[in-house]
Amino acid sequence: MHLPEAIQYFTDYLKYQKRYSAHTLHSYTDDLQQFHDYTVVNFGETTLHELTSPIIRSWLASLKDNKFAARSINRKISALKSFFKYHLRSGNITQTPMTQVSSPRVPRRLPVFIKEEEIFTLLEDVPFPDDWKGRTDRLLISLLYNTGLRSAELVSLKENQVDASKKVIKVLGKGNKERIIPVSPSLLEDVQQYRKEKKEAFGEEAVDHLLVTPAGNKLYAGYVYRTVKEYLAYKLTDKKDGEDAGTKTVVTTVKKKSPHVLRHTFATHLLSNGADLNSVKELLGHASLAATQVYTHHTIEKLKDAHKKAHPKA
Repeated sequence: MHLPEAIQYFTDYLKYQKRYSAHTLHSYTDDLQQFHDYTVVNFGETTLHELTSPIIRSWLASLKDNKFAARSINRKISALKSFFKYHLRSGNITQTPMTQVSSPRVPRRLPVFIKEEEIFTLLEDVPFPDDWKGRTDRLLISLLYNTGLRSAELVSLKENQVDASKKVIKVLGKGNKERIIPVSPSLLEDVQQYRKEKKEAFGEEAVDHLLVTPAGNKLYAGYVYRTVKEYLAYKLTDKKDGEDAGTKTVVTTVKKKSPHVLRHTFATHLLSNGADLNSVKELLGHASLAATQVYTHHTIEKLKDAHKKAHPKA
C-alpha cells in the first residue's frame, strides 16, 4: 500500500468512525501530507512497509533545521503515531516505526489568565453598545469566562444545548465527547433574554445556533477572536467628581488577548477558590489530569505568598 492510499484510509477512519471535527481532521491531513511530500522528494514513492524510523527521524530533523517549534514537531509526531497505530490494528503493518522515535522537549508555558478584579470590571463597567452586536459580544465574553468553553465550542453551541430546567449547558467537545457545565442563574437569565430578543429580531426562521451576528447568521472563529481581543484591550476613561480626568486605563493587563485566555481564567479562578482538580478537569473536558495540572500554578504562587507573609522564618 502506497503512502497516499494509506493516508486516505486513515483520514476516512477519523472522519467517519471517530467523527473528528473538520479542524482536527485538517490538522492530521496536513501533517501527513507534509510527511508524504518529504518522502517523495528524498526517497521517492514509498509503501507503508518501507517507512522506517530513520526516514521519520530525517523528516523531523529537517523540520528542526527549518526552525519548526518543538510543540509543532510534537504535534506531527502525534499524528504519525496515530497513523501507524491505526494501520497496525488494521493488519496493514506488523510493527510501527514510531517506537524508535523520540519527541523533543517542550518548554512548559504557564497559562495566561485575567485577574478576578479585572474580569469584574470587564463584565460590569465596560459599556457594551446598545445594539445587537453589543448584546452578542457581552454574552459571548460572559459565556467564555463562566463556562470555560473553547472558541469552536461556543461557535457551534445551539439553543437546545442549554437546559434551563437543570441550569446546565451540554457541550460537544473534542472527539465529540459531551460534557455538562453548570450555569449560574444570572447567566441563564441573560441567555434566555438573548434568545427572546433573537426571536423578535430575526423571527422563527432564526438559526438554531445560540449566538448570531447582526445579520442573523451563526458566529465564526474570526468574529469571536476579534471581539475578545477588542474588549480585553478596552480602555476605560478615569473620572473624578463627574469630570473627565483625561486618562484611560486598560481593563485587563494581560499581553495575550484571545478567547483561550478566558478559558485559562475560568480554570485558574476555580482552582484558586477551592475547586478540586478532578472537577475542573471534567468542566474543561480534558482527557487526562496532566492537562489540567498546569492551572495549579496560581494556587501554588498564592501559597508561596501566604507563607512568605505569615511564616516568621520565611
